[in-house]
Amino acid sequence: MSDYRRNGKRKRSREPRDRYLPVPRQLRENLLSIADSPLAVPAKQAQEIATLLGDNFHDEQIKNEFFDLLVRLILEQPFKIPFAAAVILYGNDSKPEITTEALNRAGERLQEAFNAGHWRDVKLLVRFLACLQRLFEGDGVIPLLDKLFDCAVDLQSANENDVVGLELVKIILLTLPYAMGYAETSIVPQALELLEKTEIVASMKLPIEELLESYTGSTDEKPVHYLSVIGLLQLQMRNEEAHGWEFAILPPFPKFISQQVDGQDAMVTTPTLHPFPSLDIVSPVNAGPNPLFPEAYFSLYADQEVETVPKTDDIAASLIRDTIVDTINILDFNRDAVATLLVNMDSYWHPETFIKRGMPFDKIRLGEVEEGKSTWKPEDMVLDGIFSQIFTLPNPERKIVYYHSVITETCKKAPGAVAPSLGRAIRFLFRNLDVMDLELVSRFLDWFAHHLSNFDYRWKWQEWVEDLVRSDLHPKKAFIIAAIDKEIRLSFGKRIKKTIDEEFRYLITEGKEKEVPDFKYADDRTPYAAEGALLQVQIRKKAPDAEIQETINVIHVKAADAGIKDVLIPSTDAFVTCICFIGSVSFSHLISIVDRCKERLLAIGQQSEPARRQIIASIVAYWKDQPGNAINIIDKLLNYTILTPISVIQWALADHLGAGEALAESWTYEMVAKTVAKVTNRVRQIVAARLQEGLTQEQIESIDETLIKEREGMRSYFKFIDDAASVVALGTNDAYIEKVTNGELNAENAAVIKAWGKRWQVVFQRKAHVEETVVGEQAVDARVKLLPTKMETDLKEETQNGNGAMEGLTIEEIE
Repeated sequence: MSDYRRNGKRKRSREPRDRYLPVPRQLRENLLSIADSPLAVPAKQAQEIATLLGDNFHDEQIKNEFFDLLVRLILEQPFKIPFAAAVILYGNDSKPEITTEALNRAGERLQEAFNAGHWRDVKLLVRFLACLQRLFEGDGVIPLLDKLFDCAVDLQSANENDVVGLELVKIILLTLPYAMGYAETSIVPQALELLEKTEIVASMKLPIEELLESYTGSTDEKPVHYLSVIGLLQLQMRNEEAHGWEFAILPPFPKFISQQVDGQDAMVTTPTLHPFPSLDIVSPVNAGPNPLFPEAYFSLYADQEVETVPKTDDIAASLIRDTIVDTINILDFNRDAVATLLVNMDSYWHPETFIKRGMPFDKIRLGEVEEGKSTWKPEDMVLDGIFSQIFTLPNPERKIVYYHSVITETCKKAPGAVAPSLGRAIRFLFRNLDVMDLELVSRFLDWFAHHLSNFDYRWKWQEWVEDLVRSDLHPKKAFIIAAIDKEIRLSFGKRIKKTIDEEFRYLITEGKEKEVPDFKYADDRTPYAAEGALLQVQIRKKAPDAEIQETINVIHVKAADAGIKDVLIPSTDAFVTCICFIGSVSFSHLISIVDRCKERLLAIGQQSEPARRQIIASIVAYWKDQPGNAINIIDKLLNYTILTPISVIQWALADHLGAGEALAESWTYEMVAKTVAKVTNRVRQIVAARLQEGLTQEQIESIDETLIKEREGMRSYFKFIDDAASVVALGTNDAYIEKVTNGELNAENAAVIKAWGKRWQVVFQRKAHVEETVVGEQAVDARVKLLPTKMETDLKEETQNGNGAMEGLTIEEIE
């Protein structure tokens, strides 16, 4: 009866729950959860796992499952790499075979990653080995880092603009702190020798880096100047040298563990040492499946008056940021797990690294923190890492909406801690909109509206009320207008109007509140009103094509009588406006109508290029109050080839440009950027087809011909955009000169317009540079040379067996 309470219920056992679990499950759960709790003692957890593994090491199944899991943990949860190494460290004292097996598994996987050019996996596996530095014979990980540097030098010698070499140097600089922090004896001389070597590479600045700056305004008053990640790492390591190589943030582990020998506590004084895994490092290395670019260090909180994240010259800034970013990008298939790891991030470092979670910023600002204690806020560090990915140039690793979702999940898991930090981030970004890269402004805009949509559209709009008096051309006023428009896209005008302050409501016009815009041909005063109204009825009732043509012919006659040279323009305006009006019920409804009218729409473009651009003008005019709908429709018509990329670009940056005011409209940028993305994606797809193995000579020639044509087309689009933006930036646009001359543009607005032109130039010059790096002749030729050559007979056999490289892919699809 002692095991039950008086009410008859069994007492809860005081024994650990996992005592009764099967050994494989105990090992799995204990390893996966190591250090997750701030109350846990990771060293003790690692000892317990090592002991349990050692006791069952004879069981092959248990051993294989554990080490498979260990390698996956290293590659999927970078926060836990030091703790995984601690398990092996402690296991080595009682059973050195544990270390031997771990090194074999890690070495094999490292060789595979190196051969494939999977540089993140290389970095994480080398970090794991570095954390075991005290268990190696000789210099341990240092010779491997030397070999990686030699590879980097070979790459730089062959191509001074090589970026893979920079990636290798980054791996070296991120590995050294772990090796030095967990080494048994000092490896400072070897580390200093490596730092002397990496100095030259880390100090280089490639041409593209000028296009990767987060803040590109014409003024020098920027919140942060460009900081190269690799250059910053080099500086941070030199600063760490001045502080005696403390690496104070690394989680501490006692060098030896207490063991029982004949009932007495004993200390193992000399660990068994092991040879470092043998790796075949071949130079030149495989560049990897994805193009690499220099990295800029982006931060919202660093180097400010109140230190809530490490200063940029502190090695902690890079070490913590690196693990946060890797965790986010590796686990993109499970944002909930990512958010959990991020919320618990402070548990995976030295206990004194961060201040208590959720500490109010004002308390830190007012100095209400114990002297000598850290003031780093874990939630600031996490958000800094996430936003660094949203604002990565030229492109983030994952889809940007994924990073949106990670922020949302962290807010839900720790609202009291994350929300105030997020508010400070928004204010920082808004404050610096004037000098922020235009593409980053667009990403900030998308995230801001998306985030508010997840939290009832709540924001302290009153903070921005002073910016309402600015011109609509000013970046901050333009952002407010665009943000409200984005919110309306995600909801509807009347609802959004209720969520914003009174002073902002005038921005939501009557037209923005209407779900279905007015049909202009319902007004008899509109030219061709009778024909437009009749055309709408005919299209709605699916009248025969001949009847529709009769109505269009009437418009042509009236237009000719009015002296209009291209009569297709007014008839196209009427036809497209009718389609938009009938299809305004829903997007799917519109697409069904476009499908029915596709042949006529295609014929319009073939007959007259101005009429093709009129299709765009009519769509934008109808949806002028909700331009997001116009962009979606134009995007779909590009897919149907009713519109061409150059027609969209020419309309936006010639017909619609004005004096340059169009460049301040977020939806204009969105339209052009999406159109360019379609073009570049198509060229990349053609390159991917060219890089398939086993193509016949006929297929190669056909793809090459298509590639040359599409690549030149892409370049012509970039040139048109650059020329249009340049004219605005220089103030040589005819409409600009006219408006300045007659006083329509004051000096302030004229300067703002020219700044918009410069910002557009930077963005699309960067995009052009990136595409040359990926699909330019030199890039493609270099990758083609790496393709294995095959005998013609082998190709015939593959084709006969249905396993040819081009199976399922037709040349027609490429062309």
